[in-house]
Amino acid sequence: MVLVVVFGVALLVAVLLSGLAARTVLSTSFLFLVGGALVSDGFLGLIHITPDSEIVSVTADLALFAVLFTDGMHVSLPKLRANWRNPARALGLGMPLAFVFMALITHYLVGLDWTTSFLVGAVLAPTDPVFASAIVGRKEVPAKLRQLLNVESGINDGLALPVVLLLIAAAGPAADSADASGSKIALELVLGLVFGVTLPFLVNGLVRFRLLGAEPKLQPLLPLAIGVILYATCHLTHANPYLAAFSAGAALAHVSPEAKESFEPLGEALAELAKFAALLVFGALLTPQLFGDLPFGGYVAVVLAIVLIRPASLLLSLLGTTISRREKLVAAWFGPKGFASVVYGLLVLQSGIPQAEEAFTLIAVCIAFSIIAHSSTDVPIARAFDVEDLTGIPDKRQDTAVQPEETTADART
Repeated sequence: MVLVVVFGVALLVAVLLSGLAARTVLSTSFLFLVGGALVSDGFLGLIHITPDSEIVSVTADLALFAVLFTDGMHVSLPKLRANWRNPARALGLGMPLAFVFMALITHYLVGLDWTTSFLVGAVLAPTDPVFASAIVGRKEVPAKLRQLLNVESGINDGLALPVVLLLIAAAGPAADSADASGSKIALELVLGLVFGVTLPFLVNGLVRFRLLGAEPKLQPLLPLAIGVILYATCHLTHANPYLAAFSAGAALAHVSPEAKESFEPLGEALAELAKFAALLVFGALLTPQLFGDLPFGGYVAVVLAIVLIRPASLLLSLLGTTISRREKLVAAWFGPKGFASVVYGLLVLQSGIPQAEEAFTLIAVCIAFSIIAHSSTDVPIARAFDVEDLTGIPDKRQDTAVQPEETTADART
């Protein structure tokens, strides 16, 4: 119950400061991350969470599923068919380059063996647009850039998972079963894609029956029901839930734009809640001991991962494309490590491989630094694209011409 109270207080503070955060480098994601760290065993000791606590994996898993489901709804399939080359380059060339470069610096700077180093590279290869919301969520930002970041981050989670699982198998006692694992993982990916595409079409078909259909008040719950069923089905059948979530969101937006429109406010709010809960729990793992366990070479690797490896990998993959130089630089910078890396890092820690703890420490510190760096720079960079109305809260300095009665009414709303 203490954790619930802490979450409620953190949520209240984040909401009260959200207007300021939307206009400055202050980030609500950063507030939850720091809040989790402050109430953990490393500081105030109000909550006791360890990496093997079930709440860590559950909240990260739910947050990633919810975020991918809502992100999938922002993907326009007709536009994607017309502009698929940039996301394909980022996924087919940029992601493997980042994977290999991260493995190299992990091996030489941190001293992990080659298999574990490539495992760290696979865990940190996926990106997450959640921590660049001022970029991917604004219509003023060029559509090519938003689509590139959204599609890349939505698909790379599912692409990285098979590599992570195969490398865990290769690094651990079950190394001789890698071939069997490969076929199993491929089946899980296919099932996730099939479930994600099929379920929205089936539900949309049911809605069209004469005797069926949702009243306006309950329409937002229809996509929510699809998400709940899909999440449970994936975990019961071991299908890939992340690929299923993203493909289901895209399929639902395609077959039922009205369902997407009615669900969007609720979906965004639920995704934000799941994200905040996961950040709070993950922040509780960021104790002084964790940061102290990472050697100096590990910190160098973390900085290089954020400021060099991701930018260089994506810029190389986008050579020769028509996307503008400014958009390339923004896309190259915004490669934050998010919930997928948290989930996969926990898989590494719980795998029992020889260097699991060292690998998780490096992964956790890199995720924390990435969240701070990227979530605090999206607003300043968004302004370069003439994004001015970053929040619905009026700037008080611009309200001098408003009558007192109107000002009071606006404040109440």
